Amino acid sequence: MGNTLRITEIFLSIQGESSHAGRPCSFVRLTGCPMRCVWCDSEYTFHGGEKVSFEDIFAKLEEFGCPLVEVTGGEPLVQKKVFPFITELCDRGYEVLIETGGYVSTEQVDPRAKIILDVKCPASGEAERNHWPNLERLNPEKDEVKFVVADLADWEFAKEITKKYDLNNRAREILISPVHGVENLSEIAETIAASGLPLRLNLQLHKYIWGVDVRGV
Repeated sequence: MGNTLRITEIFLSIQGESSHAGRPCSFVRLTGCPMRCVWCDSEYTFHGGEKVSFEDIFAKLEEFGCPLVEVTGGEPLVQKKVFPFITELCDRGYEVLIETGGYVSTEQVDPRAKIILDVKCPASGEAERNHWPNLERLNPEKDEVKFVVADLADWEFAKEITKKYDLNNRAREILISPVHGVENLSEIAETIAASGLPLRLNLQLHKYIWGVDVRGV
């Protein structure tokens, strides 16, 4: 049967986050995640899905005709077959983004792919499970770090980790992403602006376009 991945969905949309926000992007969303973040917006990926062959995935991506592909989840790096899949995506000439929650090591990810590393803050309930060596593997020319913040305590945590791991020199972008729907969004934005730090406020563009709890966007 060849190589397969357990897939929740494959779709064409607009990239909603990171420095790539607004770009047309194909998404390959894998099933399964070992983390249970309090604010998770993709719990539907935890179970189910279906096994899809590499070739069927590539056929779908060719149908979309989009040069930018994001491999996401759930946590995509949990499935071991994802690593040769990422390499083949790169071999086929795609620009590849990997959205990972930071719990699984990125060591085996093809160096041509661009990592978007989601460092878990305290309000997520999963901060103790961050795999910190991932921060030391970041490539400052292409990789990005995202902190999903629910409150100003998370913001302070993000600043602390950014300083501790010298992320302004290790990563191409530092993204501060408020949990969608937080009441103090303006306060978080004003605090970021007043900090004078080289950061990017990262709103989830797709949720403002299509709303929350909408799959395939």
